[in-house]
Amino acid sequence: MLLTEINFDGIIGPSHNYSGLSLGNLASSSNKGNVSHPKAAALQGVEKMRHNLRLGLAQGVLLPHPRPDRLAQGVLLPHPRRRSSLPIETGSPSCATVEDVPASLRPAAFSASAMWAANAATVSPAPDTADGRCHLTAANLRTMSHRSHEWPATLAQLRIAFADDRVFAVHPPIPATFGDEGAANHMRLGASHDSPGVEVFVYGQRGGAFPTRQHVEASRAIARFHRLDPDRTLFVAQSEDAIAAGAFHNDVVAVANENVLLAHELAFEDRADFYTSLRRLLPDLHILEVPAGAVSLDDAIRSYLFNAQLVTLPGGGMGLIVPEEARETPSVWTWLEEMVAGNGPIRKLFVVDVRQSMANGGGPACLRLRVVAEPSRVDPRFMADEAKLDGIASVIERHWPDRIEPEDLLRPELWQQMEAARFALLARLDLAELG
Repeated sequence: MLLTEINFDGIIGPSHNYSGLSLGNLASSSNKGNVSHPKAAALQGVEKMRHNLRLGLAQGVLLPHPRPDRLAQGVLLPHPRRRSSLPIETGSPSCATVEDVPASLRPAAFSASAMWAANAATVSPAPDTADGRCHLTAANLRTMSHRSHEWPATLAQLRIAFADDRVFAVHPPIPATFGDEGAANHMRLGASHDSPGVEVFVYGQRGGAFPTRQHVEASRAIARFHRLDPDRTLFVAQSEDAIAAGAFHNDVVAVANENVLLAHELAFEDRADFYTSLRRLLPDLHILEVPAGAVSLDDAIRSYLFNAQLVTLPGGGMGLIVPEEARETPSVWTWLEEMVAGNGPIRKLFVVDVRQSMANGGGPACLRLRVVAEPSRVDPRFMADEAKLDGIASVIERHWPDRIEPEDLLRPELWQQMEAARFALLARLDLAELG
């Protein structure tokens, strides 16, 4: 079986807006109330996928969720065009008007945050698991109300995309007693993608002013579900300084690929013990640590230096795919140029434009879920090539809204446009069963 890393990018949905729902996410909070551009955002995401395809990387897609979510946590919105899949009962709350929904809850039904596929699930490749299958556990995302209703639509896609139970095991979320936010708090290191690796689960402790999103109990449960070797599984506390500075997920301060860990000096609470444990398990490990004196936590978080895609290039060596904001931050770009000029494992830098996603708090790495698998075992409707991306782009050009202002979320005609846009995409990809 030929295993390779596939990046499944979330297609940015037609409800992409700036409601500032994510406490602790500085970009999300600072852009609250701004005008969003869903069409531009989605096309930027398609171009990132196209860029990665042209590097020779395997690429997949995950689809937007139904928005507005008319059943989200009791936020029931009137349905302007009833469908048979939504039965009407006399006295049903679905007959209420949108004005009856508390203003504090209404934006959650429109959140497009499922585009950040790094939070879709935690993935353990076949070489790491006792049964030799690739395990995927959908994240419960319980900490943030606007994301806590994502998992059913995520799980439905995972069960279709990875339906071959001879090579995949897809798990529902762990019970919501403990918070789990998926691959954004999980790293895997090893000699290669297709060899046994070391899986690292990064959890939060107190988090200061911001909520802790990843609980160690959740991480331990996932490791058990995935039947990982306890001797090659590490549980590491994220630095409280990093969380307090706005690193709401580990992937805002660290990224790993094969035998390389790129991390900020202040990423982990006890980095010395963590690095010692890693080196014991992986003698050929390269740790590239960015000193706080060279790049502050503020600069690292604002530029999303670490929320980059660290990838193995088909021609050999590794490349780092960073957002434009990294190039525009002097301390970050200076460090990166000096790094690639050296004799280290990361030899190339690639810059992509994902500004619409960045403004809502997610960089290149947020937009993708990494799955090590044989591409031919994945449902081909979820695998991307240039022609499929052309088709996706054409649907976006035709159906996605150009702009959304905060008050637009009150307009039923916009809701209809959002739903029609998603159905057009499902039809294009022959995935009507997700409707």
